Amino acid sequence: MKILLLSDIHGNAPALEAVAAQTAGTAFDLICNCGDSTVYAPFPNETLDWLRRHHALSILGNTDIKVLKLLRGKTFKKPHAEGKRIMYTWTADHLTPANKKFLQEFKKTMKLEVAGHLLGLFHGSPAHHNEFLFQETPGDRFRELAEKSDCDIVISGHSHSPYHKKIDHVHFINPGSVGRMFDGCPDGSYAVLELTGAGIKVEHFRCPYDIERVISALKKNRLPPIYEKMYRLGRKLN
Repeated sequence: MKILLLSDIHGNAPALEAVAAQTAGTAFDLICNCGDSTVYAPFPNETLDWLRRHHALSILGNTDIKVLKLLRGKTFKKPHAEGKRIMYTWTADHLTPANKKFLQEFKKTMKLEVAGHLLGLFHGSPAHHNEFLFQETPGDRFRELAEKSDCDIVISGHSHSPYHKKIDHVHFINPGSVGRMFDGCPDGSYAVLELTGAGIKVEHFRCPYDIERVISALKKNRLPPIYEKMYRLGRKLN
């Protein structure tokens, strides 16, 4: 069984489409998406359309939750930066009715039995929706999470940090960010999980995409120009 692992697409449909093109020769049994599907790149509808069309199993990320708050007529305290708040409100204002409904159907976590394994999808960590787990996070923290986990495969996002660690009985996997990497390489990041009789195999990949299409859409919609620089550099600047 092969599973395509995605996370932190952040409304970057050009990056998501590039991942789809790069993996076109592979037949996936499942597509799992660990949240933050919306906000920052100006293609939220195209992104959600793709996820729905491909029957991806998707959960909510922190950006998605804030968009849902705006759709309910509420507001939020963080982020404080005006540029970030503009990106949230723009996304909420531009979602189609169908995609508003679709996003409202997402849950914060998901667990599923696959090929004799219990997979858990989380945005931050099994302990907290907004916890950052990086490649560099101390092993003791992963061990604490493993001790409390009923899943033998934990898939999460949020940190935009690709890794695969086996701690005790648990495989911890982060596919990185499809649409907004911060490591100085703007290419999208994703992973492929393969479950076989021989065990668990995880491969991480990077994927170039049409960044100028994102830049053009940012300019067309008069969104904060700092995001043009961030997408070109593959860096977090605010």
